[in-house]
Amino acid sequence: MERVPEPELMNDPAQAQAYAQADFSLPHSMFVDKFRAVFPDEVIEGHVLDLGCGAADITVRFARAFSKCRLDGVDGAMPMLRFGQEAVAGEGLQDRIRLLHGYLPGAGLTPGRYDALICNSLLHHLNDPLVLWEAVRMYAREGAPVFIMDLARPQSSKEAAQLVELYAASEPEILRRDFYNSLRAAYRPDEVRRQVVDAGLAHFTVEMISDRHLIAYGRR
Repeated sequence: MERVPEPELMNDPAQAQAYAQADFSLPHSMFVDKFRAVFPDEVIEGHVLDLGCGAADITVRFARAFSKCRLDGVDGAMPMLRFGQEAVAGEGLQDRIRLLHGYLPGAGLTPGRYDALICNSLLHHLNDPLVLWEAVRMYAREGAPVFIMDLARPQSSKEAAQLVELYAASEPEILRRDFYNSLRAAYRPDEVRRQVVDAGLAHFTVEMISDRHLIAYGRR
């Protein structure tokens, strides 16, 4: 199946609300668990950057898991960030989590500031994937752990539809539609491997971790 891009920003308020209210506890918990698994001895105490933080569910989970770090979450969609602010306030984490409205490239962040960089489900929104990898090189300090998780494009539209039925059969239609479109827009592991090589991050590891998720990780 050829890649079919989708909009880079989730600016529809109804779409943002559906995502904020959906239960992503399984993949988002897996995100934190996999970070711990690939960086088992890492002590996260400094500043962490979450690119494409959306409604900040993973940002909050990461803050809970690593209680000594501070996080900047960045997203280009204000409707998503409004739900993110509610989530941060609801957890009483305003002193540790700062959510910023910004776009890549040029999000107004300080180069080389961050002691770790995380990102979930931003890559498949980008028509130019090197935007993400260049941000990794720009904002993470040398030696910082970097962990990216995203969807992986299935082999066919039929397989994509089957994944939607398997994992989102009871979800609202807007989420089912977006899940299908995101699967079609996602990159395959071999494509991501070429991306990291092109970005000068050839030492990064790229691997599938489920029937629909891949991860890419390494040190800046």
